[in-house]
Amino acid sequence: MTAAPDKHKGSRRQGRTLAFQVLFGLGFDPQEGEAAVRLAFKRNPAVEECELEDAKTFASQLVQGVCENQPEIDKVIGKHSDHWKIGRIGKVELAILRLSLFEILFRSDIPLKVAINEAIELAKGFGDENSRSFVNGILDAVARAVDEGRFGIEKKIDKKIDKKVAQTAGAKQDTPMDSPTGTPVNTSTDTKTRAAK
Repeated sequence: MTAAPDKHKGSRRQGRTLAFQVLFGLGFDPQEGEAAVRLAFKRNPAVEECELEDAKTFASQLVQGVCENQPEIDKVIGKHSDHWKIGRIGKVELAILRLSLFEILFRSDIPLKVAINEAIELAKGFGDENSRSFVNGILDAVARAVDEGRFGIEKKIDKKIDKKVAQTAGAKQDTPMDSPTGTPVNTSTDTKTRAAK
């Protein structure tokens, strides 16, 4: 898992792959605090080998965002993964779920379908034969809940609506909101996070 992503893929896809690899590594060696997470990111072999600065910047934003919001993300995983406790979920699938749920719940610029499709691609590339359906099942359930307004997030599964929301959400991004679990959320511009009410 230390190989750098293909240089010809888009920088966001490469960034997601880098973020996944760092989050996967953090699953074995958890780090506390922003500085420790940044150092772990910087020292990750896949990050060191990546030559695209845009991909590294995007990956860093994703990793920091996941780490800052991990307790809330894990609650959502627990709620939507029938009969699976966080500790029983494979590290590959857990890293993919955390990454994708951060994009779904806290990044207004990433449409639901994009987050899900990218997660499925990661599951195909890094998981086993069951990873794809497991990840898709949880993300689909969360996406439907978001689409129905149960998280208070203005995202829809329909791409046309998502584009409209992404354009208007940029102006709203600076306003602190509550997270999906009701706790205040970090709204730093570094991670460009946006939480649900």
